[in-house]
Amino acid sequence: MVRSLGWDVGGAHLKATLAEDGRIVRVWQRATPIWQDLRSLEESLDEILGVADDVDRHAVTMTGELSDLFANRADGVERLTNILSARLGRRMELYAGRAGFVPASAAPHRYADIASANWHATASLAAMTMDEALVMDMGSTTTDIVPVAGKSTRAAGYTDAERMVAGELVYQGFTRTSLMAVAERVPFAGTLGPVMSEHFATMADVERLLDCLEEDDDQYPAADGKAKTLEASRARLARMIGRDASEASLEAWAALAQCFAEAQLRKVHDAALQVLSRGGLSDEAPVVVAGIGRPQLRRVAARLDRGVVDFADLLDCPSDLRDAVTRVAPAAALAVLAAEAD
Repeated sequence: MVRSLGWDVGGAHLKATLAEDGRIVRVWQRATPIWQDLRSLEESLDEILGVADDVDRHAVTMTGELSDLFANRADGVERLTNILSARLGRRMELYAGRAGFVPASAAPHRYADIASANWHATASLAAMTMDEALVMDMGSTTTDIVPVAGKSTRAAGYTDAERMVAGELVYQGFTRTSLMAVAERVPFAGTLGPVMSEHFATMADVERLLDCLEEDDDQYPAADGKAKTLEASRARLARMIGRDASEASLEAWAALAQCFAEAQLRKVHDAALQVLSRGGLSDEAPVVVAGIGRPQLRRVAARLDRGVVDFADLLDCPSDLRDAVTRVAPAAALAVLAAEAD
């Protein structure tokens, strides 16, 4: 039996998935604010390794190299690789996307392939199992949009800069995105007013008010550091338009939350239309949804008039792990890809 552990080292979360002969058996996700320091990452690595038992192969992808703790991406890839190598040892390989798996020693000259390649792992797994699809993964901070066909990814970009221009990387997430990055003006009480350029509230507040949020998916403090309740979320939302929550009804604040959700939906929808406009996918190609933002992505799929496939449908995993696996798609994909490569 081959036991493979897939790791996705993000700037905000560490995600890991254990597979036995390609079947997912365990999933972890921990908050790791790498932009502050590396202590939380090191502690989370040690915690997971302490219960994972013997692992034949570690497969690692990362986006944490973008954190401003590092001088640049090359520095980030190298320092994160050193931390991981010290704990995972010679059984660790880095996922370099278009270059496949590479040893840790390749990090200095392969950093451009290694950096932020987690989307490629998710899309590659989908390409193995589907004739064609539009793979969409919305996490806490960003949304990936990747077409797959002919057993391969059909992305127009590879680096973050290229992917943003191509519409394949959208800086809109389900929880951590500040509302000032979602809309500049919103309708309220019959007027169309500006949104304050302040980090007063996030999409977690919006989704909480719309009853679309699993609280376990909101792993970071609220924008004001206060409670994660409906009342507190309304107060933060009101502040975004220069008001107090007492100035309007509960229904009015719910309607405002819906306006922000709609504004974010349009950004992701527009990006998906841009990707699809290049051609290469038939009208029957479904949308594969992954990440904590699956509720938003299902709405995008409906607007595109396409069917929906849950990422967990592409894997062998117990029914009680389906939601967890879909939330950590790149780590799950790596665990399976590593087993296949072995």
